[in-house]
Amino acid sequence: MPERKRSLPENLLLAALPAADRRRLLANRDPVDLVEGSALGQVGDVVRNAFFPIDSFISLIAPLDDGAQLEVGLVGNEGMLGTSLILGVRVAPLRAIVQGAGRAWELEATTLSRELARSSALRRVLQRYLHVSLSQIAQTAACTRYHFLEPRLARWLLMTRDRAHSDKFHITHEFIAYMLGVRRVGVTRAASALQHRNLIHYTRGRLEILDGRGLEAAACGCYAAAKATYAGVLG
Repeated sequence: MPERKRSLPENLLLAALPAADRRRLLANRDPVDLVEGSALGQVGDVVRNAFFPIDSFISLIAPLDDGAQLEVGLVGNEGMLGTSLILGVRVAPLRAIVQGAGRAWELEATTLSRELARSSALRRVLQRYLHVSLSQIAQTAACTRYHFLEPRLARWLLMTRDRAHSDKFHITHEFIAYMLGVRRVGVTRAASALQHRNLIHYTRGRLEILDGRGLEAAACGCYAAAKATYAGVLG
């Protein structure tokens, strides 16, 4: 669970909408609380709701035939869960687990579909986000195959920091190994190397990023590339 959060962010997709469209979309709604560890969907489920995180964040996980799983996406206030609805498809392609507790806007699939048909601004923003999301999932697949664990771990920690809006969070080596699809011993070695360079401090499940710029330099180029893609399409 993230701690010592900064000022509460907005969901950037909704913030990009014209004020009238945003008011209509969120009329008579309050943000919902997402609980850490809760499942928001499994592969093949009917998608009944879309979520637009405010200060929560959600892991997108691809299950494999042998029972292993791999995180292929991480959604925070820069995005949304339920991108298949943009294409008119109401079947979940991935498993969605709340990784960081917090608030989110929840919209029924029928409401979102109606507003997509009505608002050209909403269609434009969400279609661009869909492009970014697909690009980042493809990039994650290539990163998993070709990059070493230490820079991958640095990238993942930076992504988590950005979505937790905090340099401190609770995390275990077991959980990181699960998300990255590697053995725990590999995560322990990679985290120890980053700690030895005074980039992070980790003890008893509490991790703190000490040097954000240094960690960015240690990360593989996928972190900067993903940010550039988002800024280029949605910035």
